[in-house]
Amino acid sequence: MQYNVVNFGRTIVLRQVFGWQHPITLIQGEEAMNKAKQIINAYAVLEAGGQFEPFSYETGELGPNEVEIDVLYCGICHSDLSMIENEWGLSQYPLVAGHEVIGKVSAKGSEVQNLEQGTTVGLGWHSGYCGHCNSCKTGDQNLCAEAQPTIVAHHGGFADKVRADASSVIVIPEGIDLKSAGPLLCGGVTVFNPLVQFDVKSTDNVAVIGIGGLGHMALQFLNAWGCKVTAFTSSESKRSEALNMGAHNTLNSRDQGEIESATGSFDFIISTVNVKLDWNLYLSTLKPKGRLHFVGATLEPLDIEVFSLIMGQKSISGSPVGSPITIEMMLEFARLHKVKPQIELYPMSKINEAFDHLKSGKAKYRIVLSNE
Repeated sequence: MQYNVVNFGRTIVLRQVFGWQHPITLIQGEEAMNKAKQIINAYAVLEAGGQFEPFSYETGELGPNEVEIDVLYCGICHSDLSMIENEWGLSQYPLVAGHEVIGKVSAKGSEVQNLEQGTTVGLGWHSGYCGHCNSCKTGDQNLCAEAQPTIVAHHGGFADKVRADASSVIVIPEGIDLKSAGPLLCGGVTVFNPLVQFDVKSTDNVAVIGIGGLGHMALQFLNAWGCKVTAFTSSESKRSEALNMGAHNTLNSRDQGEIESATGSFDFIISTVNVKLDWNLYLSTLKPKGRLHFVGATLEPLDIEVFSLIMGQKSISGSPVGSPITIEMMLEFARLHKVKPQIELYPMSKINEAFDHLKSGKAKYRIVLSNE
């Protein structure tokens, strides 16, 4: 049987080619168009280092494995600033940044089984994985070479909505403060992941370099993990704050004598900074078999005296964000132990003001944009 499609204003009708006496109303015309075309309202940077401007873009029909999220809150990460300024050479403009999203599922694809409309969810650095590589098959999706970053060739969460593959979307447990939860999805899991990957023990003596957006969460996690925690900070004003956030001791990272006083003390050091330091000096504070671990993306090469590594059987390593299962573990740990990022809240409409505050270095300690 053949049919012609006829559009009568708001109603689409099918008519038989050989007789039109039985028209069938399918769907409203506007609804049919909206299935193929949706508008997301966002804030985008149009060129490297530019200001955010209102930006709307069309989306196609939701993919079978995708979800659409109504954005409630989105944290600002230093990686957003790096992308905006194209520090890594990966940026494409217009660029909609934002990868610390908290929101509610507003629509889901036909194949999505694990998420329902209205579920409160989070979206971090990744918005999809290949699903078939060895890393994906063994639960290390964060190491997938074909993973889709949320803000690289993909529009992120500085918007009213964002889309992502359901495999990268995390259900937020009840009891988590939604306003401050976004930074956990990137910065939080970045400092939590090494504890899992490298079997950090509750009896370990651990130090954190840099008490900022990453470091202030690392102190809380390590303290709750049971470790003895030392904070390296260059800011005298942050010493008392570091102690309040979980450090048992502080050392001035600009005072060589203070650092030398800790020679042979630490099992594990996490560096959260993106600047060059005297790494050999910090390596000297490790115990034999100790590890210096990088989560801060310093772009300068590391000048390391290999002999000290060999003689002490010491290690240097780095890690990115965590896999979905590690993010779930981190959120549950944060809920149980009341680990909570310290945030400053701005309306989404004040995004340029929020980024100026980030650039000033005065943010304590994470900034979150709100659509509420």
